[in-house]
Amino acid sequence: MNETTVEVPLPDRKPANAAVARRLIAAQFPQWAGLEVRSVNSQGWDNRTFRLGDEMLVRLPTAKEYALAVEKEHRWLPVLAPAVPFEIPVPLAKGVPDDEFRHPWSVYQWIEGEPADGAVINDMTAFALDVADFLKALQRIDPTDGPEPGLHNWHRGGPLATYDGWARSSLETLDGLVRTDAAEEIWERALKAPWDERPVWFHGDVASGNLLLKDGSLAAVIDFGTCGVGDPACDLAIAWTMLTGTSRAAFRDRLGVDDATWLRGQGWALWKALLVCAGAVNDGEGLPAEASYVLEEILAANEQPG
Repeated sequence: MNETTVEVPLPDRKPANAAVARRLIAAQFPQWAGLEVRSVNSQGWDNRTFRLGDEMLVRLPTAKEYALAVEKEHRWLPVLAPAVPFEIPVPLAKGVPDDEFRHPWSVYQWIEGEPADGAVINDMTAFALDVADFLKALQRIDPTDGPEPGLHNWHRGGPLATYDGWARSSLETLDGLVRTDAAEEIWERALKAPWDERPVWFHGDVASGNLLLKDGSLAAVIDFGTCGVGDPACDLAIAWTMLTGTSRAAFRDRLGVDDATWLRGQGWALWKALLVCAGAVNDGEGLPAEASYVLEEILAANEQPG
């Protein structure tokens, strides 16, 4: 894979509200116009999500860049769903832009479950193995004609070098606030870690809010906006954002991850942690607890032999 830097734009986000969702449903899917539309408790960044009755949801992209994922999800999620061991979203209908809302949008079946949280996960190691089994199944799916890394998924599955400028700018902002020398050394090693394997399917955002639990165990994986075909290292960031010790080791062992891929996965987690920390500092806030924790986990892991 060529290590080239790509210009990554900052999206001009315009989140929609429930009134917009109601209007779009009434105009384009009148058979559902009588159903209640209400906002969900936990909103994402790329899309605004609204319950549609009790059994469906509406997803409205917040910017034109995020809307690029709509066509991909409608094309590929029905292909991926039968091949993975946990429930994933399958679109029911695709909405079109209008004069007021300028993006394509989607209606999905609602999936019951609560976001994965360490406090409600019954067994963290079992959870880590379930996530690994999901990723293994995803990687076994035929990648032919699958979406390569690009703006549709913010270059997940591509080279870390895409975000080198953002990472180094964040390190400059954080100098004196965190151990930037150690972080930069890890980042440099991740950039140099080779990958020349057959592209495979990846999710792209394996995070607590996209992993749904039932009775304390993994039941579903949602939000495939960053999915694609390429280097699966981006899916390893969860090893530092959610897992520790035994569960992290079990996750790596189940996936059979080589050293170079593991290091690139660290790089994906490190880039995001640095970016979030630097953003908070630039906004005049203190270092955010969650991103700081991830950063410290990565730094600590590299202080230990192996």
